Amino acid sequence: MALDTAKKEAIIKQFGRSENDTGSSEVQIALLTTRIVELTEHLKEHSKDHASRLGLLKLVGQRRRLMRYLKRTNKEQYKNLVDTLNIRDNI
Repeated sequence: MALDTAKKEAIIKQFGRSENDTGSSEVQIALLTTRIVELTEHLKEHSKDHASRLGLLKLVGQRRRLMRYLKRTNKEQYKNLVDTLNIRDNI
């Protein structure tokens, strides 16, 4: 269920701070969000896939930690990211 290269590069290009930025919080949150959306769609069809459900919960927890860090360090960038990705601001 990994992202294909073209989709990953498009996300990095959109959310990266520079051309080669792949590790900033914004990029990581955007990549995790895309994977979470894909896994959610998968679990709608395959409701008994408990291994994928556990992976989804881990991804959501990781994204939550990254979002908490970004909110603490750069509130303006955090708000832009939440608006762009349509994520609830419940942190």
